[in-house]
Amino acid sequence: MGIGFAPATGSVLTMAPADGAAAAARAAAARVVTEVARQRRYLDEALAQVLAQGDGDSIRPLVQEVAYGTLRWYHALDAIATQLLREPLKSRDADVHALLLGGLYQLRHMRTAPHAAVDETVRAARILGKDWARGLLNACLRSYLRQRDSLEATIARSTAARLSHPVWLLAALQAAYPERWESIAAANNERPPMTLRVNGARVSRDDYLARLAGRGVGALPTTLAPSGIVLQAPLPVDQLPGFAEGLVSVQDEAAQLAAPLLDVQAGQRVLDLCAAPGGKTAHLLESAPDAGEVVAVDVDAERLTRLHQNLQRLGLKARVVCGDATEPCAWWDQQGFDRILLDAPCSATGVIRRHPDIKLRRQPEDLAMLAATQGHMLARVWPLLNRGGKLLYVTCSVLPVENEQPIERFLSAHTDAEALPLALSAGVARGPGRQLLPDGDRTDGFYYACIAKRA
Repeated sequence: MGIGFAPATGSVLTMAPADGAAAAARAAAARVVTEVARQRRYLDEALAQVLAQGDGDSIRPLVQEVAYGTLRWYHALDAIATQLLREPLKSRDADVHALLLGGLYQLRHMRTAPHAAVDETVRAARILGKDWARGLLNACLRSYLRQRDSLEATIARSTAARLSHPVWLLAALQAAYPERWESIAAANNERPPMTLRVNGARVSRDDYLARLAGRGVGALPTTLAPSGIVLQAPLPVDQLPGFAEGLVSVQDEAAQLAAPLLDVQAGQRVLDLCAAPGGKTAHLLESAPDAGEVVAVDVDAERLTRLHQNLQRLGLKARVVCGDATEPCAWWDQQGFDRILLDAPCSATGVIRRHPDIKLRRQPEDLAMLAATQGHMLARVWPLLNRGGKLLYVTCSVLPVENEQPIERFLSAHTDAEALPLALSAGVARGPGRQLLPDGDRTDGFYYACIAKRA
């Protein structure tokens, strides 16, 4: 390839669906991409909705591969498509555009035979009700195969296309990390590892590693999280030993640092804000079984259903409340907390490798709104913290406007608050906290800061 980069884990060969389903899988992937790109739908929601139509199970692996891959490399693929098309497609034909990008993704990043990728993509146009587009798609994809080197060389001259990120996000990364912004963007395009959190209340990490080895599953312990395991290759959760019984959960290593950093002691009352779907709530309960009451709050009732399910699977108990962290008066019982975990809503620019749709859904104007919400939440929940207590501020963002800046403003406005050093050597120091980054730490991009209320 003329562009000089490739997927981090190499080309991908996805098992082809049975005859008659290959084109349907490509059409379904195009529908998913269209929902994300044009309607700003969450990728997982769009994928679930599309797969619920018809026989989704049989085509799921290929639909997921093409949809995720197309969105991961959307900006690069779109730049190639622009060269191949004589004129842009009309908005009503966004599905055809998505189908073209999906075909280019297969030719560029998968080991699917080129003739199969082209032919099945062309057939998918008929399934979408766009029979007229079959000739267009065939011509564009075959032109790419003939002119691949020159097309790739052209997009290599565009930083946004080469790194497959929106221009505004690259500018924000460059301003924040002038020495490593390109490596952060490149890491965002990698396939994330599948990382597990062992339930230490039920089994040790060494014992669980032995169980995996006994089943021939390659895995290594994480370096930062004491309960973490990284699988050499992803597995369906129902193939993980003891998953249904609560021995293990899926959680990135960076997210697993919240519980130890919060340092919950015996008998302490804990508040977990913006808690759904409950990964950090469960980890708090697993790591501090002698804690006092743990209260998990989230504004989204539907996501709280997943929190309940996770707690039930793990055999854990917490008081779960549907409430808004910016309006604690509506749900707080006036009893103070010794520890507060604020997993603040953010741009999620630290988890792009897991959620490539973020590059299309998130817009630059979102950042000021999110930063204002973060500051508002901090101010509103601060009175709930007992004197001598600790608040751990967490985001899955890599942008200073959502991380050190809200914390610095909060500390300036509250004389009873002081930043505490974190028991964390990984990442880079950013203001009062530390920033984990996907390029160097090989984790999701999380920011942590700990604030104590003076006694």
